[in-house]
Amino acid sequence: MMNRRVLVLNQDYNPISICTIQRAFLLVYFEKAELITKSNGSLLRTVNRSFPMPSVIKLRNYVNIPYKGVVLTRQNVFKRDGFECQYCGTNKDLTLDHVIPKAKGGKSTWINLITACKKCNTRKGDYTPDEIGLSLRNSPYRPNYVLFLRDFSGYAHDEWIPYLKTGTNN
Repeated sequence: MMNRRVLVLNQDYNPISICTIQRAFLLVYFEKAELITKSNGSLLRTVNRSFPMPSVIKLRNYVNIPYKGVVLTRQNVFKRDGFECQYCGTNKDLTLDHVIPKAKGGKSTWINLITACKKCNTRKGDYTPDEIGLSLRNSPYRPNYVLFLRDFSGYAHDEWIPYLKTGTNN
């Protein structure tokens, strides 16, 4: 239980980091942060007291954090999409596809690039998915830094999802 991680939100509810249970507890105990979400009813126990185990905490004072973005690279698009074709779900012969083709003004951005297998990418060609009758399994989005950290650090908690989905639409 003590190896779980806790999502840390800034005062404005934007995710800024992931920390240990011990660090999160101290931040809450010394009133530097407030408990937002408990961890599935689990408790931290002392000799004579019990405290809810944190899953999400929010800092009481705003901390100015330099922008940490996820760099748009081929490998990072594959990671975001789970190394699966966003049309058929296969994990073989993967490439990148522009949802709105470059020939139709589509740009190389997080919200326009997806992982596609060569077969689906060839079938789609210079059409949009709607024009060719394909549907996306997941809408492309720009991952935020903490979401990316969570997904590739091995820590994934359902309680975090509402806070990690914010700010990922551009």
